[in-house]
Amino acid sequence: PLLQLVWLDAGPARPGRLLVVVSHLVVDGVSWRILLPDLVAAWEAAGLGRPARLDPVGTSLRHWSQLLAVEARRPARAAEVTLWADLLGVADPPLTAGRLDPVRDTVGRARECTLSLPPEVTTPLLTTVPAAFHAGVNDVLLTALALAIAEWRRRHGRGRQTALLMDVEGHGREEIVDGVDLSRTVGWFTSLYPVRIDPGPLVWAEAVDGGPVLGQALKRVKEQLRLLPDHGMGFGLLRHLNPETGQRLARLPVPQLGFNYLGRFPSAGTAVVPGSPEWTVASETGLLSGADPATALAHGLEVNSMVRDAPGGPRLEAVWTWAPALWSEQHVRVLAEQWFQAIRGLVRHGDRSGTGGHTPSDFPLTELSQHDIEQLEAAWRIQK
Repeated sequence: PLLQLVWLDAGPARPGRLLVVVSHLVVDGVSWRILLPDLVAAWEAAGLGRPARLDPVGTSLRHWSQLLAVEARRPARAAEVTLWADLLGVADPPLTAGRLDPVRDTVGRARECTLSLPPEVTTPLLTTVPAAFHAGVNDVLLTALALAIAEWRRRHGRGRQTALLMDVEGHGREEIVDGVDLSRTVGWFTSLYPVRIDPGPLVWAEAVDGGPVLGQALKRVKEQLRLLPDHGMGFGLLRHLNPETGQRLARLPVPQLGFNYLGRFPSAGTAVVPGSPEWTVASETGLLSGADPATALAHGLEVNSMVRDAPGGPRLEAVWTWAPALWSEQHVRVLAEQWFQAIRGLVRHGDRSGTGGHTPSDFPLTELSQHDIEQLEAAWRIQK
């Protein structure tokens, strides 16, 4: 079954519960933002004896899938295979003593822990810090993660390398083909692509304190991520929809670490649709994950994060999942705390006057270097 709905009637004096269970095969996180308002609109129309009149869907999932199959074989897209092969071809020093085993390291044997950041840290993480650097939340999170991994390597005798190779999962709704509109398309959109980011050398105490080198690290990572065309959409196309490039990419190693930022979701008690207070998110709600226990883990360590918009303010929630044969719970928790320390450091850095600024990707029609931009910004501040 791809869809089941169960109405739990609590009687005339108490609100009931509508349980909506949809397979991940046909929905993603963005799909819920389409389905739930449509459900409320249809319910209200039915209560008034009218047929539901929902907004049209611009591009169907079927048509989008057909367009992707064509795009994967387009010569300009196929030429990207060199970029991805070069990225994965560079040596990636191991984070653990062992390697991932598809027989031993399965979903059923995986361990996980969940940690969260309070609103006073999460709010600037979502607003002032990315705004100051003309960046996205992912840029900030990945910069902090690269810093934490580099410090973890140093403390555990895994070298002093600061570059980090990982798989990043995206929402996959990049409208890379002209004439499409995915704003109301329900389905499982996703993209998974490797990134190699290097925040540069940094003293950990400076990172925790929010020193000025953090700004340079964030700008560096932001530019490295911008070098990947179409937010990495091409990798999946060439890996799975183009037989020629797919064979080449399949022979390359898989990164040891996986990362996914799912975005923002309402917490319990929040209205599903503004202006409809009778429909709220139930306290039992959750983005549940189910998989065959025998499924092989894709990575030895994965971080899945999201923001819960609670009444007291937003909270960043991170679920760490690992293969216990490779990672101990103590090591994972230490790494998770270091990631949060680096995030707090970036927030402290963003609070200081004079921080932030642009990077070359903000000016695609020019050939300004980072040095040129910073000189112009300094001159503008003096004149101002």
